[in-house]
Amino acid sequence: MSSYELLIGTRYLRSTHRRGFVSFVALMSVCGLTLGVATLLVVLSVMNGYERELRSRILAVTSHATLSGLSGSLDDWQDLQAQVRRQGGVLAAVPYVESQAMLAFGRRITGASVRGILPEEERTATGLSQRVVSGRLDDLKAGSWGIILGNALAAELGAKVGDSVVLIAPEGTATPTGVVPRMRAFRVVGLFHSGMYEFDRGLALMHLADAARLFRLGDRVTGLRLALADPLHAPSVVRRVAQALGGPGFYASDWTEDHANLFRSVEITKSMMFVILLMIVAVAAFNIVATLVMIVKEKQTDIAILRTLGAAPRNVLLTFAVQGVLIGLAGTFGGAILGTLLAANLEYLVGALERLLGIQFLDASVYLMSDLPAYVEPADVLRVCSVALLLCVLATIYPAWRAARTAPAEALRHE
Repeated sequence: MSSYELLIGTRYLRSTHRRGFVSFVALMSVCGLTLGVATLLVVLSVMNGYERELRSRILAVTSHATLSGLSGSLDDWQDLQAQVRRQGGVLAAVPYVESQAMLAFGRRITGASVRGILPEEERTATGLSQRVVSGRLDDLKAGSWGIILGNALAAELGAKVGDSVVLIAPEGTATPTGVVPRMRAFRVVGLFHSGMYEFDRGLALMHLADAARLFRLGDRVTGLRLALADPLHAPSVVRRVAQALGGPGFYASDWTEDHANLFRSVEITKSMMFVILLMIVAVAAFNIVATLVMIVKEKQTDIAILRTLGAAPRNVLLTFAVQGVLIGLAGTFGGAILGTLLAANLEYLVGALERLLGIQFLDASVYLMSDLPAYVEPADVLRVCSVALLLCVLATIYPAWRAARTAPAEALRHE
C-alpha cells in the first residue's frame, strides 16, 4: 500500500461535504462498534467473575475432595488419616460426620445438612473458621451440644446466638410404644456467613463427638475431607490417593464432581451469551457497509479522476478498504477500553445503582450470591477484538470492490 492510498482514505473519512454527513455516519459506525464490543466484554467479564467467585466461595466452605467408606462410614479412620497425609499433593485430611436432619425452633422447622467436625483440625482443611461472624469455631466442644448455624438458616428459624434449637435425627429409636424420632436440644454458639446461599441456608456445624453420638456411629466417621495443594487437579489426586490406600475400597469424590452441573451451566451460558451478543457487534460492523457505500457514491467523480491519472483498480480498492479498517480499529480499540473500565468498576456501579433505585438486582437465594463480581480475562479481550476486526474487514470488501469497478467514462459523463 502506497502512502497516497492511506492519505486519501483518511481524508474521505474527514469529508465535510454535504455538511459533514459522511463523517457523522462514520462516527456513528465507530460508536456502534464501540458499544457492541464493550457490552460483549462486560458480559463475559461478569460470567468470568461469577465463576471465579463461585469457585472460591465453594472451596472456602467445602473440601477439595472426600474419601468415604462404601458402607457409608470409615473404621480405624486415624490410621487412614495418617496414610492420606503422607500422600503427595495432600495438605490436610480431617475426619467428618455428615447427615441430613431437621432443625426446630419454636413453631419453625426446616431441613439442613449437619456436619460434625474437629474445630482444631478444621482450620487446616477449609477457610470456614474465617467465615464465623458470631462466636468461634472453638466454642464447639465435645459433650457441650453446641451448634453453629449458617446465618440464612438461623434467619429461617428465627434463632440467634444463645438460643436452643431442637435437632431431629432421621433414624428413630424403637420403644414399646413404637419408633420415636431421636431429638436433642442444641445451644446456638455461633453463626457463619460464607457468601454462598446454598451453605448459609443449609449447613449446621457441631463437634465430631456429638455428631457421632447423635447418629450412633460410635468411633466411626463418615469419611475424610482433604485439602489439596492444587484444587484444580482434585479429580486425579483423590483417585490416586484412594488407590494408594488399598483396602476394601473407598468412595472418592471431589468438588468438581459435586458441583459439575453448576459449573457446566455457567460455561454453557457464557458460550451462548458470546454468540448472542456477537450479533450486536456484527450489526455495528456491517454499518460500515452503508457508510462506505455512501462514500463511494459521493466520491464517484474523485474515483474517476484517480483512474484517469493512472490509479489501478487495486489502488482504489485499498483506498476504501483503509477506511473500513480504520473505523474497525477505532471502534474495537474504544470498545476494549470502555468494556475493561466498566468491568473493573462494575461492582461499585451496580451497588450505587441499587442504592439509588432501592432494589436488589441479584437475589442470593437464586444466584447463590448477592454481589456482581467481574473479571476481565486477556484471552476474552483478544478473542472479542479479533472477531470484531474480522467482521469489519469483511464488511469493507463489497464497498471497496464496488469502488474499484467504477468506470471513469460513466462517472464523468455528466460532469
